[in-house]
Amino acid sequence: MFFSNRTEFFLGFLACFSMLAVGAYFQFIEELEPCPLCISQRIAILITGLIFLAASLHNPKSANGTCYYAGFGALSALFGSAVSARHVWLQNLPADEVPECSPGLSYIFENFPLAETVKLMLSGTGECADVLWTLFGLSIPAWTFLAFIGLATLSLLQLKQK
Repeated sequence: MFFSNRTEFFLGFLACFSMLAVGAYFQFIEELEPCPLCISQRIAILITGLIFLAASLHNPKSANGTCYYAGFGALSALFGSAVSARHVWLQNLPADEVPECSPGLSYIFENFPLAETVKLMLSGTGECADVLWTLFGLSIPAWTFLAFIGLATLSLLQLKQK
């Protein structure tokens, strides 16, 4: 790459921050209510961004330190890509195979046990199948999937530099 590891990790952080800002725009300005899988993807973006920020601030001088940050960054981005892939899969199911809608997220958090809440947030529900916005034929989860793959690639490229 053309930049130092510190700069590349910081660019990854800026990408995650931008993704969260776009999600906030869609939620609060465009009034698109996020589904459980959207929230799960945002959590994965946040975790990935925090790993990149920590790597940028710490700027490890040893190859081992860089490897740890790159590995954890790649793992969190790949987890996010798996959630995004599931979301895209749900959006492409035939209408008769879409799972039932669940109660609202606030109700789920207040009344369901933690294990059930996590299961619902990672498996998706009927509202996750709705495509509310597209750009060049790709939905928000599809763009998020591509972004996660890019973040994982950026993270893994740090291993090649050392």
